[in-house]
Amino acid sequence: MNVAKRGLDRIDRRLVALLQKDARRSNKELAAAVGLAPSSCHGRVQRLIERGVLRGFHAEVDPHALGVHLESVVAVQLTGNPKERLASFLAHVRSLEEVVEIFHVAGKNDLLLHVAVRDVEHMRSLVMEELSSRPEVAQIESAIVYAHERVPGLPDLLDDDPKESR
Repeated sequence: MNVAKRGLDRIDRRLVALLQKDARRSNKELAAAVGLAPSSCHGRVQRLIERGVLRGFHAEVDPHALGVHLESVVAVQLTGNPKERLASFLAHVRSLEEVVEIFHVAGKNDLLLHVAVRDVEHMRSLVMEELSSRPEVAQIESAIVYAHERVPGLPDLLDDDPKESR
């Protein structure tokens, strides 16, 4: 059996799918959707949280409501041996409130940073003062995000029968 699948039965997987689409569903709604008593459903959700399957519940916020009028993806290439430089650079970018997502990637670049700023001047300041001035950084390239849409949830790629998926 797949290690990732161990302990995630059909009901757990359905609960995960439902919560990914709407984390505000009440326990009563979840229980009805998966055919469990509310107390059993609550126990299952708590176990999914304790096991780290469910890692948090988040609100989708209109960026403009918080003064964010520009988003960008910043590609960062680290100097020298990226493995040695990664920890210190990650510690730095995690401390920046403008950095909302961090992707450690393969290829020419080492990291992709999703940043949220007020305007072009704020972006310039962030790149020049907080990113490109760092000794770990060899090169930076940014791309303005015209639109950002979050798809509600990860796909369930656990096969019930590996032979059927071929």
